[in-house]
Amino acid sequence: MRPRARLAAVAAVLGGFTAAALPLTATAATTASSPAAACGVSYAVSNDWGTGFTAAITVTDTGTAPLTSWTLGYSYSGNQTLQSGWNGTWSQSGQAVTVTAPSWATTIASGASYTTDANFGYSGTNAAPTAFTLNGIACGSGSGSPSPSPSSSPSASASASASPTPSPTASPSATGTPGPAPALHVSGNHLVDAAGKVVTLHGVDRSGAEFACVQNTGIFDGPVDQASVTAMTSWRINAVRVPLNEDCWLGTNGVNAAYAGTNYIAAIKAYVALLEQNGLDVVLDLHWTDGVYTGNSSGCSGATAVCQKPMPDAAGAVPFWTSVAQTFKGDNAVVFDLFNEPYPERATGSETSGWNCWLNGGTCPGIGYQVAGMQSMDNAVRSTGATNVVMAGGLAYANDLSQWLSYEPLDPTGNIVASWHSYNFNSCSSSSCWSAQLSPVLARVPLVTGELGENDCAHGYLDTLLPWLDSAGASYLAWTWNTWSCGSGPALISSYDGTPTGFGAGYKAHLASLG
Repeated sequence: MRPRARLAAVAAVLGGFTAAALPLTATAATTASSPAAACGVSYAVSNDWGTGFTAAITVTDTGTAPLTSWTLGYSYSGNQTLQSGWNGTWSQSGQAVTVTAPSWATTIASGASYTTDANFGYSGTNAAPTAFTLNGIACGSGSGSPSPSPSSSPSASASASASPTPSPTASPSATGTPGPAPALHVSGNHLVDAAGKVVTLHGVDRSGAEFACVQNTGIFDGPVDQASVTAMTSWRINAVRVPLNEDCWLGTNGVNAAYAGTNYIAAIKAYVALLEQNGLDVVLDLHWTDGVYTGNSSGCSGATAVCQKPMPDAAGAVPFWTSVAQTFKGDNAVVFDLFNEPYPERATGSETSGWNCWLNGGTCPGIGYQVAGMQSMDNAVRSTGATNVVMAGGLAYANDLSQWLSYEPLDPTGNIVASWHSYNFNSCSSSSCWSAQLSPVLARVPLVTGELGENDCAHGYLDTLLPWLDSAGASYLAWTWNTWSCGSGPALISSYDGTPTGFGAGYKAHLASLG
């Protein structure tokens, strides 16, 4: 989707992947007449990339009284420096760190838990804190007998737009019991697994990694830990599409090193591994790229990867896909979406010149940089020996597939599929257009609807589109698993525990109906 809604002021974060909890217990002091207030504290560090890490702290009320207006305090022994925090108000003075309750979680009820997280930078040794305070009282002092420490698995992160609720119980995904994601390849006009069984992708997009890094706010937007993935799989999905940023992956054009190059790649690899462990295939999408473009429908005037361009730049996109393919070669549960939403025809001035630019790249009218066409990006992937399925979206922000078969890139492995995006405000948004444009494509190659949605917080458009796609055997992923306002763009959830928006409720119900 175009980037207007995704720049909302939401704290972008690098979530945890494999947390090693260090459980501590605490007892808060009470008056003689008050019920005993006690707490357990679990500190977990995950995805330590050498110069930074994510800390997750879970506070559990183990007493009989609620913990109200809580403030948590602790200190590091090293040079750990706070970068950003979420699900609480984080601050640091010297080595001392303080977290105060957010407005939506001022009280932790007896027996309940709350998790707050933050990113830190550091050098040298990353020693975990050994002492915590709650409302100024040292953990482990005062009256009461603390209960056993809480589980090291943090609860689902809360969103500022909704009160936190307990993590949902995972339902089986569309591929069955969660487990290793199936490797995919193309057979005729279907995606199939290693045994030749047809796989139809039903999933969600997880936006954030395309913009947070260049906005210097982190790598992801919202949590990317096990709790958040469990919430996803409870919707019975079997795939997640993750948009990426060219500059952040390559570590170019001055992106903060904490969020670029090896750090960015390591974070993406860890998230892909987590998704696959939960039985989810992953689509990696080149979303934001370099190149100065100020023509028709320009999203920004800068040369760097801070918005959607009409086509990717050859100088960056080719090395990007070479590197991505080398990284995930041999893991065919990962699909490569070559470029998010092409719109070269708006720059070149016609459909014919637009499709030529789309396929062949090079010098394209109206675009002031050398373009990477779909063929050159496919060549970059295959030059590494990778046989991963690749997706190629059409013109008009991937909504126009009218000439896709005529301009289909030549792929030596045959593992190429058509990518289509569909929103209620697109030109091709009727069943008559779908039959005219998509049916011929579907007869020849698999079709993956990489994005779909509507911008009215409802699901009337989906109620027509999804049955059509089901009847045609097409795959689809809905935009987007982020807690943005669904009034400013399609957002499936209001909380990362999986609470749906009105739009999301329609999608969730449809997935449940598939059995």
